Amino acid sequence: MIRVKNITISLNADEKDIKKAIAGKLQISTDKIKDFRLVKKSLDARHKKDICYIISVDCEIESGANLIKNNDIEEYIKPTDYVLPKVSSKQRPIVVGSGPAGMMAGLALSEAGLKPIILERGKEVEKRKQDVDVFWQTGKLDIISNVQFGEGGAGTFSDGKLMTGIKKDQYVRKVLEEFVLAGAPEEILYLAKPHIGTDNLVKMVKNIRKKIESLGGEYRFENRLNKLIVKDEKVIGVEVVKSDGSKDEIASDTVVLAIGHSARDTFEMLYQENIPITQKPFSVGARIEHLQKDINKAQYGQEHIKGLGAADYKLAVHLTGGASAYTFCMCPGGSVVAAASEEGRVVTNGMSEYARDKENANAALLVGVDETDFQSKHPLAGMYFQRKIEEQAFKLGGCDYKAPAQLVGDFLQNKESKNLGEVKPSYTPGVNLSSISAVLPPKIVSVMQKAITEMDKKLKGFAKYDALLTAPETRSSSPIRILRDETFQSEVKGLYPCGEGAGYAGGITSAAADGLKVAESIVLKLSIK
Repeated sequence: MIRVKNITISLNADEKDIKKAIAGKLQISTDKIKDFRLVKKSLDARHKKDICYIISVDCEIESGANLIKNNDIEEYIKPTDYVLPKVSSKQRPIVVGSGPAGMMAGLALSEAGLKPIILERGKEVEKRKQDVDVFWQTGKLDIISNVQFGEGGAGTFSDGKLMTGIKKDQYVRKVLEEFVLAGAPEEILYLAKPHIGTDNLVKMVKNIRKKIESLGGEYRFENRLNKLIVKDEKVIGVEVVKSDGSKDEIASDTVVLAIGHSARDTFEMLYQENIPITQKPFSVGARIEHLQKDINKAQYGQEHIKGLGAADYKLAVHLTGGASAYTFCMCPGGSVVAAASEEGRVVTNGMSEYARDKENANAALLVGVDETDFQSKHPLAGMYFQRKIEEQAFKLGGCDYKAPAQLVGDFLQNKESKNLGEVKPSYTPGVNLSSISAVLPPKIVSVMQKAITEMDKKLKGFAKYDALLTAPETRSSSPIRILRDETFQSEVKGLYPCGEGAGYAGGITSAAADGLKVAESIVLKLSIK
């Protein structure tokens, strides 16, 4: 077995073509290749007239074949598997939250035999989707069942991107393999830019729940964490509030906090109970929307190429004076979605289905913010900063969850928009044309204006006059970090802050991997008792 990298194949190459390309790279005949498996596939669109894929493969070569020495040929090293021992405990662990971190922590704990209780303030994904659809169609917000809260977490209503900056280790491999078993397309195991799509995510989340339940785990929906029960600096249980307003206590010496980046009432509760928390830098801005055909033309050289889906992009600029901006969570062929979770506040996000076949492309255009912007050292200052922006957006949008929007050309000229151009807004319940400068802090506006002009030099048409900005994007990541030690525990022993909400992840894959790491720490602690 060997790994072969940097193999060039055509856009429509089949298995026979790939085998021939491998043989050519190795300078052997195809009959010497017994088997192969794709481990990476990325698009190379640097040369518009010769767009191709670059792949890496693990392949089994017939013994005795003479291979050339090449930097693109490596010895195959079997990856480390994520396997936990079976353990037992007098009390069932509690996992608070069922987003990527909570799901994977719950799955790993279930596989270890611990039968966790998974508390979710929102509803199961099927009912949640119905509530989200009602909000998008009517503007009627359900504060416990929305884009932020409910089974699957905020990532359920997104593009389902699985790119991550963390190491591709046994944790990431376990995450991707479980996603495939739950119904995600198998290509996520090897694509350089894998995505699932919100339509597949809804099915996948439900299947992971079924697997956890088959292993003895238990979901309790519409159960919101109200407070931690702590004695002698150790967690001994939790108090939850049910949908009818009644309260219930659940005893446990192990609580995983996978609460997500928008559980603001929980952040306030943790602060009041003196759980160590610090504020954390994050980013704010707006969603920028273009016609997908224009992005395709900028990236591919033409509006459509057979064998290629919707083009994406990822841009970043560093401006004079130290300021910078970047695009985040780019959704090809997708929609800008209403993502509010609190009454009287407007939030935007981006979403694509697996096919990525909608008319528009969108991405968050973001600028980093920190303590100097919050003008406070309070641990929750970033959260209050988010709320202020979202409240201003609600008022400017018309107090009915419409979002303020502005043409890019008008934004660059500091003019209020009056009419739409070629790009029609995909955001529902709808937009109110105005000036988003009334929503975002002046520093953010100034950096975004300069960044758009600079990004247009990298991606032709990015600054097109009738491209559309819809504001605000405030939930790029958690505004806090819940402190933990090398065992993943808070100062309060038995309490395990986890995932994006706790400040230790930045996306579906990294959050899910963090959930696995926390579960591993819990299981290994029990295994040596």
